[in-house]
Amino acid sequence: MTVRAVRGAIQLDQDERGEMLDSVKTLFKEMLDANGLGQDDLISVIFTATQDLHSVFPAVAARELGLTDVPLMCAQELSIEGALPRVVRILVHAECERPKCEIRHVYLGGAAALRTDLAGAGLAGAGGVR
Repeated sequence: MTVRAVRGAIQLDQDERGEMLDSVKTLFKEMLDANGLGQDDLISVIFTATQDLHSVFPAVAARELGLTDVPLMCAQELSIEGALPRVVRILVHAECERPKCEIRHVYLGGAAALRTDLAGAGLAGAGGVR
C-alpha cells in the first residue's frame, strides 16, 4: 500500500466553537469522499489554524466524527502579513492506491483563493477547489 498526503483548507466566517467544529467536519468529510478514503485508511492528520482562531482545537471535530485511533496534531499557522484570516488547514496521511495525480485536494469557501492554480487546471468543484 502506498502512503499519500491529502490537503484541504476552509475559511471560517467567525471564531466560534460551533462554526469551527461544523466547518472542520465538512472539510474533513469532503477530503475523504473526494479521495475514496475511509477512516481505516488514515495514518495521521495534522491541523493548522491561523492565529485568529482559538475557540476550540480543530482536531476535536475529527474526534467527534469517531476518529479515535488515528494520531491527530494541531499547530498554529505562520502569521504572514496579508494572509487569509480564519483559515483551518488539514493534511491527511493515508494508505491509498491512487497515483499522486489523482489525489484531490479540497479548498472550501474563501480558502479556494489559496489554490487558484488548481482552479485553473479545471479542478473546481461545487464545494470549492479540489
